[in-house]
Amino acid sequence: MASVRLPARIKRPRNRLPRRSCPAHCAWVRRHRCCVPGCKNLPTECAHVRSGTDGGTGLKPSDRWTISLCRAHHAEQHRIGEAAFEACYTIDLKAVAERFAQASPHWLKLEAPGEPI
Repeated sequence: MASVRLPARIKRPRNRLPRRSCPAHCAWVRRHRCCVPGCKNLPTECAHVRSGTDGGTGLKPSDRWTISLCRAHHAEQHRIGEAAFEACYTIDLKAVAERFAQASPHWLKLEAPGEPI
């Protein structure tokens, strides 16, 4: 009986799109104090910045756009909105999220193609 061999497998290029979720980055962000100046409250949560990021209507932004906020400030961010939150605490949420992404040991998982962090 002759041996039957399979044809060579087709190698397809891997999809190089960035992942929207990175649990390791979120855990790393949560290990920082609250981003509101002077706040010492614990525990901190991983808060997503929505304004001007890769989120949309009904689509949560990717984990690249996360900052650390204590529970009280995270709830306030949602309650009063990001623009009012930024004005109240003189903080640029998008810039802080970008800095977190740059400093993260998991930044390669967060980088979008053609868009260096």
